Amino acid sequence: MNKIHLPGETIGIIGGGQLGQMMAQSAKEKGFKVVILDPTPNCPAAQVSEGQVVAEYDDLNALIELAKQVDVLTYEFENVDAKTIDEVKKYTDVPQGTKALIVTQNRLREKQFLVDHHLPVVPHEKIESMADFTAAIDSIQLPAILKTVEGGYDGKGQLLLENNDFSENEVAELISQGTCILERKINLLKEVSVVISANSQQQHSIFPVIENEHRHNILHLSNCPARIKQTTEEECFDVAEKIARELELVGTLCVEYFISTDHQVFVNEIAPRPHNSGHLTIESCNVSQFDTHILGVCNWPMPKVTLFQSAVMVNLLGQHLGPAKEAIKQHVEWYFHDYGKETAKNNRKMGHITILTDDIETVKQQINHDPIWKS
Repeated sequence: MNKIHLPGETIGIIGGGQLGQMMAQSAKEKGFKVVILDPTPNCPAAQVSEGQVVAEYDDLNALIELAKQVDVLTYEFENVDAKTIDEVKKYTDVPQGTKALIVTQNRLREKQFLVDHHLPVVPHEKIESMADFTAAIDSIQLPAILKTVEGGYDGKGQLLLENNDFSENEVAELISQGTCILERKINLLKEVSVVISANSQQQHSIFPVIENEHRHNILHLSNCPARIKQTTEEECFDVAEKIARELELVGTLCVEYFISTDHQVFVNEIAPRPHNSGHLTIESCNVSQFDTHILGVCNWPMPKVTLFQSAVMVNLLGQHLGPAKEAIKQHVEWYFHDYGKETAKNNRKMGHITILTDDIETVKQQINHDPIWKS
């Protein structure tokens, strides 16, 4: 756990999407070689790396092949099989271990971890049957959100129940997919996130609180710093640091929060990896969330994060990418990122734009009135 990895060595990344791509770019800047494992040939991360093992993420033989090629191994998403990671630890250094993976791969385990450590979560109940659901509605009360405990992203595997007019068939269908969790829907003021990174010595780099805005359960806009009370900001930092310590964090992790209208803080989810909301750190801070991830897994000293300038980031989904490319010539202020995915699909993240600004609200209004995103 105390090994330091130096430039010239090779980093393996499980997962070749945009997070892996930006990890690889940071690693390359620091003098590392990078090899990716991903089932899609010429995936975004492979485009900026020395090599790629083309295989499914659960292909143990392929993972062992990758491990034998690299000096240290990391991952870009949390749905990596923990038992498989334990197996490949025989062949290379995996400083992140599996504790954070095991906790965050299941919503019930994650909630129980938070409860056990006296961290704030919304009222919730385990649901395995329609009888469980009926009983839980009485205690949780509506509005509520029914979620599968495993898998699911960008709103997939979730059902919002605003009132008693919900469809019992839709509820039964979701429960039939496996164990679920019913969570009370709070009166929401803001959604925010904190990105934090650590090395094996438990030195931390923590980024300013980021404010997030979603559309159709997909992150649309993020701005930093978040416009919240100082006491709320301090609580978000304290909770993130406690989570990082208890999970024995190495690399980058993001804690997503709900802030209620009465300024209570609730942990929504923990992502044991760099996060979409943290992309704006590339331009706005002295180090990015990808830099601190690489520093952490390589066990370098962790820097203090400085916010150079306030920033707004907007996602480019498949339907936005073409029009945004056409508009580049009109926007010198845009820091434009295209992930290089071969097919632009609607509601799939294809890139992002970051804008440095001293007037967050005006920039957000300009984006939301721009025909590219207005629809």
